[in-house]
Amino acid sequence: MNWRDGRRSSNVEDRRGQGVGRPLAMGGGVLTLVAAVVVYLLGGDPGVVLSGDPSGAPTQVGTGGSGGQGDPAQEELKDFVSVVLADTEDTWPALLSAEGVRYVQPRLVLFSDAVQSACGFQESAVGPFYCPGDQRVYLDLGFFRQLEQQLDAPGDFARAYVVAHEVGHHVQNLLGISARVHEARGSRRDANALSVRQELQADCFAGIWAHHAQKQRHVLAPGDVEKGLNAASAIGDDTLQRRAGGHVVPESFTHGSSEQRVAWFRRGLEQGTLEACDTFRAGAP
Repeated sequence: MNWRDGRRSSNVEDRRGQGVGRPLAMGGGVLTLVAAVVVYLLGGDPGVVLSGDPSGAPTQVGTGGSGGQGDPAQEELKDFVSVVLADTEDTWPALLSAEGVRYVQPRLVLFSDAVQSACGFQESAVGPFYCPGDQRVYLDLGFFRQLEQQLDAPGDFARAYVVAHEVGHHVQNLLGISARVHEARGSRRDANALSVRQELQADCFAGIWAHHAQKQRHVLAPGDVEKGLNAASAIGDDTLQRRAGGHVVPESFTHGSSEQRVAWFRRGLEQGTLEACDTFRAGAP
């Protein structure tokens, strides 16, 4: 990506190294993380296990990560994230204004190991997430290392896709989509299906950002699109379930299959409109 000359956002909040923590449930970290993986594969929210919060406050959750402050590589990633966030700030206001919605810039919180949000206490194992309660994206920069080394999705644009996806959840919040989805949750099966549609729409919104960032600011370099598509594929529910050594259980999906995530990201990238990202319409995804 051509990012180094880009504007830096003033909305990055660095909480790395603050030592947020509390005693873990179920006797300690290892058992808690194992339980979280089991919950994830069964279609639940691993953040409930990791936070010990039975209320299940809604968050949009990814997978994995850890990191530390002071490492030059980490500081470069912080700079990169600031540029990507700024670019989303330059993209979304006009698009939402056309819908009669004022764009409120989200804050992006960098943390290490664990963090307290308006959606509860979360550990890095849940991955990047957006909390509608405080309109913040939460990210442990170590997730990018996991994305590259464990999920085989390297590159700047793969990392930018992750940030843009979480900002996509913020856009859903501003449009009232997140609240409607939360109200419509019924049975576990219904909740999982709605979660998939919500996550796929955030993928499509990430594609919208990339479409306009390239059209207006020429941020993409050759091969970047492929890296973004590869990242979308790497974190599909079916791919993650196979990597965990389990069977693929479509009924338990909460984020969508690799094929679905790639298709919706590509749709947003190619068409660049909110109308193209209606994952909730009949017959979709």
